[in-house]
Amino acid sequence: MSNYIERFSTSERVLHWIVTCSFFTLLLSGLGLYSRLFNGYFTLFGGGQNAIFIHKIAGIVFFFSSLYMFLNHKQDVSTFDDDDKRWIEERGGYLSRDESHYNIGKYNPGQKLFAIFIAAATLLLGVTGLFIWMPTVFPRWIVQLSLMLHGLMFVGSIMFVVVHVYLATIGNPGTIEAMLYGDVRNLWAKKHHPKWYKEVTGKNL
Repeated sequence: MSNYIERFSTSERVLHWIVTCSFFTLLLSGLGLYSRLFNGYFTLFGGGQNAIFIHKIAGIVFFFSSLYMFLNHKQDVSTFDDDDKRWIEERGGYLSRDESHYNIGKYNPGQKLFAIFIAAATLLLGVTGLFIWMPTVFPRWIVQLSLMLHGLMFVGSIMFVVVHVYLATIGNPGTIEAMLYGDVRNLWAKKHHPKWYKEVTGKNL
């Protein structure tokens, strides 16, 4: 009997890494555009003009792949039940010294809120990015507002992603295995997502 259970298919993992790689490409190429303090990052792309071009291409890839990923998991990440509400009320037990157990489905509320935020940020970054891309086509006030919103969502997305990466690695050991190999240990699934484990295997804990 296997000690592992499939959490993500190959196609789901490939899509996730496309979103991840395009996001960090946008991050590195956009830092120099965000502030002159980070102009040194342009050297990673062979200069400012190349960085701008790569930023635009990565933006297109991120926009469509990120929204596609959200739509693929929309049902799982957009519904909250009583168990999710309890998790939110107790903040997932992260602020408690006592070990907490929650009857969570495939995604916990933190992951759901992260997915919803990234989807909303993707839309806003995409729309504002289009206005910034063609500044002479649109009214000046729209371009200026877009620059401000684009920067705010840029910073907000970085903050959320840092927390996401921490919780997927150091914060919850074993979580990253799902995106690297597709499978997770049965013990991990029973501990972190018992409701999902029972739904997939039909077994009681």
